Amino acid sequence: MGTLWTVYREGVRCAEMAMVCLTDFEEYAREHLSKATWDYYAAGADECCTRDDNLLAYKRIRLRPRILRDVSISDTRTTVQGTEISFPVGIAPTAFHCLAWHEGEMATARATEAVNTCYITSTYSTCSVEEIVAAAPNGYRWFQLYVYRNRKVSEQIVHRVEALGYKALVLTVDVPYTGKRRNDIRNQFKLPPHLKVKNFDGVFEQASVGAVPEHVCLRPSLQENAGPEEYGIPANTLDPSISWKDVYWLQSLTRLPIIIKGILTKEDAELAVEHGVQGIIVSNHGGRQLDGGPATIDALSEIVDTVQGRIEVYLDGGIRTGSDVLKAVALGAKCVFIGRPAVWGLAYKGEEGVREVLQILNDEFRLSMALAGCRNVAEINRNLIQFSKL
Repeated sequence: MGTLWTVYREGVRCAEMAMVCLTDFEEYAREHLSKATWDYYAAGADECCTRDDNLLAYKRIRLRPRILRDVSISDTRTTVQGTEISFPVGIAPTAFHCLAWHEGEMATARATEAVNTCYITSTYSTCSVEEIVAAAPNGYRWFQLYVYRNRKVSEQIVHRVEALGYKALVLTVDVPYTGKRRNDIRNQFKLPPHLKVKNFDGVFEQASVGAVPEHVCLRPSLQENAGPEEYGIPANTLDPSISWKDVYWLQSLTRLPIIIKGILTKEDAELAVEHGVQGIIVSNHGGRQLDGGPATIDALSEIVDTVQGRIEVYLDGGIRTGSDVLKAVALGAKCVFIGRPAVWGLAYKGEEGVREVLQILNDEFRLSMALAGCRNVAEINRNLIQFSKL
């Protein structure tokens, strides 16, 4: 990519930096976002071991490339839930995109529409589900959902997104309480006054129980003492009593496919299949929930082996290069989703920045595929992975 940004040190123009890989966008975002916003997006739980291991785990995996395979023509297309996308990378649900770019999730939606891939919209968006659809009417979208103590709130948003043409529900199941993110607590992170969680504008005004959003910094022990409002949402709204029976309840509300996000073990993968869901996202919430859990790429194989093709398995966490995408697909992921890199793209140049992040990943994936001897996604399989000898 030929994009450049000017690097300044102590007010002096030093160099034009080309945006060549995803870490270039990370560096730009780190330099240009406020400290509190950068810390919020970067945060992991506790000591950030799982957050960091999501990335390091890919570096431990080695590929077994095949040669002389005629890779003069390559095809990166695949399908998710029966819909064709341009390559097996989508946008994971992350909150508060307006913190990174003034158009927020509307810019993200336009970028994913332009690249023809899947955008999982977060419940905690700073644009409403209606605004996102209006910005990119032909985009392929899923909606990420939490279950609330007040089930009517969940029910209403499900009906809204189904009517708007969202194609699946992604139920996040790893947040009975919010993980402890130390820098958010130190920074006393909160949304600035001009931003709000748009999907719930006015919804909770009469509520007497409150809410803690997806990425809020409060520890469980502090939640009882939280004020009546946090980030535009009343405190203690997420329901820690959520269980497998709520999957049946959700199925009773909608005909949309249900995909469970936050599974890390074969036991829960089997239960997901038994409860009739249509997909699993292997996810540890970007290392923001339980610290000390597995890297998602390390958890993938046992889940794929258990599911045995009965439903689709996806993955998020730690994807930074096209080679990472190739490794995840080789280990059985139908598609992977990126969270933080999309936000870095937004911080760089809004819609155009997200498009560039996706395009770089697509180009790198196509190159890695060819160098490994694969002409299309169907040719990618576990034979590409070097399993260490014990």
